[in-house]
Amino acid sequence: MHVKRFQDAGPYEAPNHFGCHGLRLQGFEESGPKNQWIGFSQFLPGGGAGPDSTPFEKVYVVLEGEMTVIVDGAETVLYKMDSCTIPPNEVRKIENRSNDTCKMLVVIPYSPEPKVEA
Repeated sequence: MHVKRFQDAGPYEAPNHFGCHGLRLQGFEESGPKNQWIGFSQFLPGGGAGPDSTPFEKVYVVLEGEMTVIVDGAETVLYKMDSCTIPPNEVRKIENRSNDTCKMLVVIPYSPEPKVEA
């Protein structure tokens, strides 16, 4: 078992995010998870990310507050304990349109190892 205390979670900068403070709860430790890492994102009012996509899927879980997820012009508001899966290469934008901080867990697989040609 690998335990990591919240007080030991280090910050990370997520590309194309704004008004956001991210902490890495699990991942990238030698004895940590081997398939994915877990982030804790705190989005201030007006904060968000995108539009962009990644070559791998990710899962968002809203713990507090609300987050608007925009895909192909369609908007979906996620509330406390709602979650969604963003498929690989799907362009999405997220916006905290509320006056409260949105706290969200993000589950992301590790990037595939680059193929080395002999």
